[in-house]
Amino acid sequence: MTKPPGKLLPLVAALLCGAVLAQAASPSKHSTASAKPASHTSSHGLLSTSTTSKRGAPSSTKPTQPAVKPPASKPPVDDWNLTGHGKVLYLTFDDGPQHEWTPKILQVLRKHNAQATFFVIGIQVAQFPELVAAERAAGHHVGNHTYDHKTLTHLPDAKVRQEISQGIASKCLRPPEGATNAKIQAIAAADHLHEVLWDVDTKDWEKPGTAHIEHAIMSGARPGAIILMHDGGGNRSQTVAALDSALTKLTKLGYTYRSLPC
Repeated sequence: MTKPPGKLLPLVAALLCGAVLAQAASPSKHSTASAKPASHTSSHGLLSTSTTSKRGAPSSTKPTQPAVKPPASKPPVDDWNLTGHGKVLYLTFDDGPQHEWTPKILQVLRKHNAQATFFVIGIQVAQFPELVAAERAAGHHVGNHTYDHKTLTHLPDAKVRQEISQGIASKCLRPPEGATNAKIQAIAAADHLHEVLWDVDTKDWEKPGTAHIEHAIMSGARPGAIILMHDGGGNRSQTVAALDSALTKLTKLGYTYRSLPC
């Protein structure tokens, strides 16, 4: 084969170099220029991912919080073992609600973090239903003290049932004046009512003076005692003052105050 003249060699080399550069600049049929870049996995482990619990639900990756201790359980609703809960007193108030003294009794109870039971009269409830609602809203319990405070032992059976049925709905009945007998107890039981009397009568309804009422509360205080007072039926300023003073002293002695399971 005849060799190209020497002066043609530079030209041939230039043409070959140009062809190579043109081929590199043109796109390939299999170009991947439009593909998205692969995502990178974080290297922080549990800080950026969640694990799966044994039940299949994602579990938190935050540090485990210490278990919260559940609050102390309250006695069952129908627990009538009143002496089995330590130094607990059961404060009860009869003959309300009354527009002046019931709110003041509620204020004293709130001050001392005390729960109580109000045995209300039906005719008073009809006049001041908002006060019964306030008693319940504050966590107190409400008992049936009949419709208009008649002495049940003086009434025929039908009238006894009427007095009770027209009173407020409750699990408890306190017969007016504490007057009861086997017949009253049987009628109450037939209506699924627990008859409730008392252990300590402060005789505040006689208005004997603040000091006398306070002394009755203090001297009668013992675990499980039911204490009788009144928020209705007359001026109860002595009761309000005596209650405030007695609860101040009793709380320092370690007593607490619960509602009856009415």
